[in-house]
Amino acid sequence: MSIKDIISESLKQGEAVKNLSAPYIFVTVMVALICSLIIYFVYKKFFRGAVYSENFNILNVMLCLITAFIITTISSNIVLSLGMVGALSIVRFRSAVKDPLDIGFLFWSIAAGITTGAGLYPFAIISTLIIAAIYIIFTAVTTGRKTFLLVIKYFDGADNSIRDELKSIPNTLKSKTRRKGKSELTLQVKIKNNDTSFVNRISSIEGVESAMLIEYTGDAV
Repeated sequence: MSIKDIISESLKQGEAVKNLSAPYIFVTVMVALICSLIIYFVYKKFFRGAVYSENFNILNVMLCLITAFIITTISSNIVLSLGMVGALSIVRFRSAVKDPLDIGFLFWSIAAGITTGAGLYPFAIISTLIIAAIYIIFTAVTTGRKTFLLVIKYFDGADNSIRDELKSIPNTLKSKTRRKGKSELTLQVKIKNNDTSFVNRISSIEGVESAMLIEYTGDAV
């Protein structure tokens, strides 16, 4: 095959890519940006984990945009699509995602990028808004009661008083440690409207060394 034939074949393979006009690319990027910003503000405003990560939230925006232009490239040229699949198959991510909700946001960003890159603009925006509304509703419904870990350190003799105080609080025993006249009790408790006055009452019980309340996110057991 001559150099002229090689060049001609290369130009034919690039015809589909050339058909991606500037307005089409601009609209695709803008729609992906709109979807990613919706995801960004929903995650930032209604975050429920222990520590908010701005880097992870920015990743949601980038992931949506990157997925959009990958899908646009794949759909425009079959040769590029095969090469892209081969290249992405060797990528490995080693960062652990502890919160299941974070995984959901990652899939949300990827799904928005895929639908946008495929040119399904109304579907991408409407679906993003519907998912955002559903997430906000579920968050609002479950905001009234939160789950915490209550860690109580006390000396022998305070068991009955602590047990009486805990009767009015929904709780589940997680662990109990005893060392030479001293015990440590870990309970999973649910409280409403951030009412933590019971911590002060438990701390004031004679024989109680300390009472500590920690928000329970599922990472610790």
